[in-house]
Amino acid sequence: MTKDVIALTPKMPDPWAVLAGLLSGGPDKLVGTRGEGAVIQLCDPEGRPLVSVEAPLLVSVEGEAERLLGATAPPVPYWWTEARATTGVAEAEQLAGTFATRLASLVGGSAWPPNAAGSLAVVKTDGVSVAPEPAAAQPAIDVLTERVAVVIQDRPVVAMTAWLSDAFRAAAEAGLGLQVVSPAGTTLSPAVRDALGGWPSRWIVQDERDGYYDGLTGAVLRWQDGMFAPVASPDATEDDPRTPVAATFQLVRDTGERQLALTFRMVHPADDRLVLGGGLETVWRELTGAPPAGWGTSEPATLPWSPRRLTDVAHERAPEPTWFVVVGNRDRPALATVRITRTEAGVEEHVTLAFGYGSSEEPPLDALPAAAEALATRHHLQSMLVQLRKARRDVAVPPRFEGPGVPLAFVLGAEEVRAMPGDRARRTPLAEQPVTLGPRTRPALYYPLPGDPSDLSGWQDFEQLMRHLKGA
Repeated sequence: MTKDVIALTPKMPDPWAVLAGLLSGGPDKLVGTRGEGAVIQLCDPEGRPLVSVEAPLLVSVEGEAERLLGATAPPVPYWWTEARATTGVAEAEQLAGTFATRLASLVGGSAWPPNAAGSLAVVKTDGVSVAPEPAAAQPAIDVLTERVAVVIQDRPVVAMTAWLSDAFRAAAEAGLGLQVVSPAGTTLSPAVRDALGGWPSRWIVQDERDGYYDGLTGAVLRWQDGMFAPVASPDATEDDPRTPVAATFQLVRDTGERQLALTFRMVHPADDRLVLGGGLETVWRELTGAPPAGWGTSEPATLPWSPRRLTDVAHERAPEPTWFVVVGNRDRPALATVRITRTEAGVEEHVTLAFGYGSSEEPPLDALPAAAEALATRHHLQSMLVQLRKARRDVAVPPRFEGPGVPLAFVLGAEEVRAMPGDRARRTPLAEQPVTLGPRTRPALYYPLPGDPSDLSGWQDFEQLMRHLKGA
């Protein structure tokens, strides 16, 4: 399995420290670069990479090393330097470990995982060569077929790192699915779950009993026809494949932990004075009393929260869409993904946000109407759905069954209300009628869903409301 080794250092690795690390394979090892110098590689005699080293990241957000690695990092700000060893080459793993160990010994700090720290001596790699696979051209991809790109991740949390983001991009450009393989016990960042999309992209979990299974659906998988695909039962038919579900996936225990999940879309008029991220910060403050802790274009989130800097990045990338991850602090675990796109309607922000709560903590449901009104009156809200889920407080996605959320409320923005004929938006078949948000001359509407949060009846109410609003 591919090994990622990370050096966490209080000082930036200077060129001499990086050079000393790169000499872990001896002075005759070839060194190459990718990504306009952002990635340095130790190569075999044929120029194929043994170890790929990402440019150091300055992390100014507390808790990211603990969240993603379970490691204790130096006080912020600190430097995060990743080295990725090529799959199936034991010497490559030793090279990565020695690189990180040398780096930490020269500038302070530590190497992760702890067992990766090795000797400072030169690793013997005479005669070591990497198989000439197309995947060697992309450091994050371990196996490449005509149907999928496969990434193997041996980390506590499979996160949307710069490596994995590059793999998603490369697979999409090639028209391939992306399949992420991880060992048992690993969790998934919501940022990766939301990016996986549909078939044939999957999160594949290794399992002692069933071999491999889909970490999000539980379907037992096998490698067949150039990708991981579900195993069919002997009595399966075309209409009913009856895919077996892994026993491990079904081991569910109610811990009392919950997540408050919000999905909302805002459409802003295109304006040079527009500042993005304000709607997300407003909701965050209404529900927690504080702004987000940090943000970034990958995980770990490296930058302290700043809507102005986020806007600058999106502006520089326009008209291409921009994706961000936003994180909370240790006291209130939370994670949001933000996708910003330029459309004919203006500048759209699509936000997926989750706050985690322990068994003894109550989600602030009473604050939801105020958060919705602030979005509707100040941030051009189009629509929002609020759900309550039985899920982990740390907002990580486990390879176990987690039931669907229960809809608690739906919000329709002022423009959408005005566009509906007659009084359809104001008169619904639900027992509880909508609450007016903002000025009565141009209101948004907040629809409380009377479903019991302890069961799934809220979905029936939500579907009934959607049919009514669509005129069906």
